[in-house]
Amino acid sequence: MKLIAITGSIGCGKTTIAKIIRKHGYAVFDVDAWVRRMYFQKSFIAKIADCFPEVMENGIVNKRKLRNLVFNDPAELKKLEGLTHPFLKSYLKSVIGKNSRSNSCFFLDVALLYEMGWDKYCKLVVVADVDYEIQKKRVMLRDNVEAEHFDKINDVQMSNEVKKDKADIVINTDKPHNLLELEVVTLLNYIERL
Repeated sequence: MKLIAITGSIGCGKTTIAKIIRKHGYAVFDVDAWVRRMYFQKSFIAKIADCFPEVMENGIVNKRKLRNLVFNDPAELKKLEGLTHPFLKSYLKSVIGKNSRSNSCFFLDVALLYEMGWDKYCKLVVVADVDYEIQKKRVMLRDNVEAEHFDKINDVQMSNEVKKDKADIVINTDKPHNLLELEVVTLLNYIERL
């Protein structure tokens, strides 16, 4: 199995790259989707309720309250990561276990690859990159948020400059979609030869 990571900071285009990869028939595991599923697991909800009772409403996690809490307090963010990262790592190990005998390529769409130490599981790391101002505009438009909200999220993530330094390949996503797709297809051809 070849596990390839697609990473990059918020708004840099990793999901766009992942969509192109899927379009060309490859399996892409979306870690954000894994996170969304966690919030429906009773065991995870119970841990959130224990650590962050103020974000619970009728047995459901109010994600907006949780997001506001953790992005305004680094200690609270660390506490949340202490809950989420073990759940996510168990998902990753399950994916690796189920596919370990395969010769196929599998892709992982994951923003916090380096922060979670998952790069050690990957044959190759690809970082999506874009100019900071474009990144900021993308997030503000997509998520309908103010610049301050973007800054809070961006400030808690490892900088894209550091991610680029650690990466095997960097793809700038600030180009017409057809040119980006050509670059991704070239990447896929390269990966198949690894």
